[in-house]
Amino acid sequence: MIQQRPKTEGLYDPNFEHDACGVGFVAHIKGNKSHAQVKDALTMLENMEHRGACGCDPESGDGAGIMIQLPHEFLWEECINLGIQLEEPGYYGTGMVFLPKEEDMNKICRDLIEEAAAERGMKFLGYRPVPVNREGIGPTALSAEPEIVQFFVSRPDGVSNTEEFERKLFVLRRLIIQKVKQQQEYPLPLYFASLSCKTIIYKGQLTTYQVGTYYLDLRDPRVVSAFGLVHSRFSTNTFPSWSLAQPFRMLAHNGEINTLTGNLNWFYAGMRALSSPYFTEEEMEILLPIVDRGQSDSACLDNVAELLLHSGRSLTHVMLMLVPEAWDGNTQMDPLKRAFYEYHATLMEPWDGPAALCFTDGKHIGATLDRNGLRPLRYAVTSDDRVVVASEAGALPIEESTIIKKGRQQAGKIFLVDMEQGRILTDNEVKDQLINQQPYSDWLDNYKIKLEELEEPRVTYTYLSKDSVFKYQKTFGFSREDLETILTPMALTGYEPTGSMGSDVPLAILSDQPQHISSYFKQFFAQVTNPPIDPIRERLVMSLATFIGNAGNILIEDKKFCHCVTLPHPILTSKELEKLRSIDTGLFQAKTIQSYFRSDGKPGSLEAGLERLCRYADDAVRDGFEVLILSDRAIDSKHAAIPSLLAVSAVHHHLIKTGNRGAVGLVVEAGDAWEVHHFAY
Repeated sequence: MIQQRPKTEGLYDPNFEHDACGVGFVAHIKGNKSHAQVKDALTMLENMEHRGACGCDPESGDGAGIMIQLPHEFLWEECINLGIQLEEPGYYGTGMVFLPKEEDMNKICRDLIEEAAAERGMKFLGYRPVPVNREGIGPTALSAEPEIVQFFVSRPDGVSNTEEFERKLFVLRRLIIQKVKQQQEYPLPLYFASLSCKTIIYKGQLTTYQVGTYYLDLRDPRVVSAFGLVHSRFSTNTFPSWSLAQPFRMLAHNGEINTLTGNLNWFYAGMRALSSPYFTEEEMEILLPIVDRGQSDSACLDNVAELLLHSGRSLTHVMLMLVPEAWDGNTQMDPLKRAFYEYHATLMEPWDGPAALCFTDGKHIGATLDRNGLRPLRYAVTSDDRVVVASEAGALPIEESTIIKKGRQQAGKIFLVDMEQGRILTDNEVKDQLINQQPYSDWLDNYKIKLEELEEPRVTYTYLSKDSVFKYQKTFGFSREDLETILTPMALTGYEPTGSMGSDVPLAILSDQPQHISSYFKQFFAQVTNPPIDPIRERLVMSLATFIGNAGNILIEDKKFCHCVTLPHPILTSKELEKLRSIDTGLFQAKTIQSYFRSDGKPGSLEAGLERLCRYADDAVRDGFEVLILSDRAIDSKHAAIPSLLAVSAVHHHLIKTGNRGAVGLVVEAGDAWEVHHFAY
C-alpha cells in the first residue's frame, strides 16, 4: 500500500498541512540534452538540504525528487534487454508508478493498468523494474517503500502529435485510478509519479542527498535531459509520504495555498458543467473529479493546472489564470492586461498564498511568484546558454565570469525558457501574447454589468423606527457588547477595533445560553494579533472585487462568461441591493427567496424551512435566474429567520449536489449580518 496522509483522527486534521520547501531548475536554453544537466540539478537539490526536513529518523526525509525529459536512448537500450521494443520518441508513453508490495494487490494494480490501456486503444509494451539502492535509507522510509516500476504504452492510431498523446495519457491515468478506486478507494494502493511521452519523475520519501543514490538510473551517463527540475520538501504539522514528494506532473511548489478550501469548493461547484472540445463526454466522465482525496495543496493545484493545460490553454496561460499578479488596484497597468485578468477573475478565484512555482510541459520551463512575492526565487543566465533558477542564490555553484544576467524574480512576474525557440521570454513578451489572443477588453465592455450603471430600483425600503430597530436587534441576537464595543466605535470612527492574542471566548457548545450559529465556528488562521489590513499600504496587492452570476465553464473561453455583475466590494447598501433585485438585461435576472421557517416550536420546523429554501433555489436556477437573493425580511410573529450562515451554506451545498451551483450567484440580505461578519474575522 502506498503511504498517504493519515485520516483525520483526534486533534490531527490533514487539511492543516503546509509546506516550506526548496525548489529550482537547471535548463539549457537551446534545449541541448546532456547528463550534466541531470547532475547539476541533483547538486542543486543536495545544496537545498536545509530546505528539506527529516524526523527523528534522520535518514528518512520529508520528500525530494527530480523531473527530467524522457531519456529515450537509455530507456530503449534498457528495454531491449527486457524484450520490450520501444518506438520512436513521442510514439510511446512512460509511466513511473509506485505499486504496493503486497502480492495480491500488486497483481490487481498491474492487471488494471493493462486493462485500462487496452480500453483506451494503447498497446501495452511491458514493465521495467526501476533499480534502486536501499543502502542508507532510513527505516521509516523503508517501511513505506513501494515497488517502483516503469511501464510503457504505444501511441494510439489517429493521434497526430505529442500534445494530443499527452492528453490521452492523462485520460489513461485517470481511468486507471478510477478502476483502482473500485478495489480500494482510500488510501489508494498505487500512485503515479508521472505518465508522459515527454517527462519522467524520480522522487520519494527521501532526503535531498538520497535521490541521486537511491535511483541508480540517475547515475547513468546515458540519462540525458535539457533540464532538471528539483524539489526538497519541508512540511510542517504533517506526515511525509512517498506520494506527496515533489515535483508533481507539471509543477514544483514552495509555499502554501491559503485559499485551498475555497478554491476546491468553487471548482467542485462548477464541475458538472465542465466540457471541452479536447475531450469527449466519455473522457470527461473518466477525468472527473480530477482532484482526489488525501492530497496536499500543491498536488491539488497541479491537478487543476493539468486539466486546464490539456483543455487547450498554454502553460503560461494556465499559470497566470491560477496565480495572477495583483491587478485590481494597479491603475498603471496596461488596460489590455487588466482586462485579461478581470475576465479570468469571473471564471476562477485565484489560488492565493505565498508561493514560488516552477513549472514545465517538457518543452517550456519557467517560474513565477505569487502577487505578494512572499517566497524567494533567484535566477542566473550564463554565457553557455544555461539558466539556473532556485530558492536562493548559490544553490548551484557557477563560475561568476560566465554569468551574463542574474536577479530576483519579482512578485506576479513570470520567467519562461522556450527550449524549442532556444530563448528566454520576458514577462512582457509572455503577457503581451496572452492578452492579445482574445478581445478580452471588448468582451468586458459589451457584457460586464456595473452596478453603478444600473437603473434606479423600482422599490426602496424605508428606514426603521427606533423601536423597530431594538426589536430586530433582539430578534437577531445582538448583544450589548456588540453594540457598545464594536459597532458604535466603527460607526463613529470608521475603524475596525483591534484586539490581540486571539479570542478567549469560551466555546459556544459549552454554554447553556442561546448562541448564534456563527459562534460555533472559529477562525481558520492562527489565534494571534490580527490587525486590520492597511488599505493604503496594501491596496496594490489586495482586492475586494466580487463577481456575481454564472461562473461559466473554465475549460473554454466565451465572451458570455463575463456577463455578470461586478462589485467593487462584497458589501451592498440598501439601494445597491434593490438595484440588483430589480436587474433585468434580458439574459440576466435576479430572484429573491425568503429564508424563514415556521416558529411553532415543533420538531423539524427548521429542517422543513431549509428543504423549502433549497427546493426554491434549485427551481430558480432551472428557470434561468443568474442571481439568488436570500432574504429574511419576511419574518413576523409566526415565522423566524433561518440564520444566514445556515441558509447560504445549505443552498450552496444543495446546488453543488444538483450540479447547478456554478450557474448562479448568491446574495444574502440578513439581519444577522454582523454576527456572520464577526465570525469571518
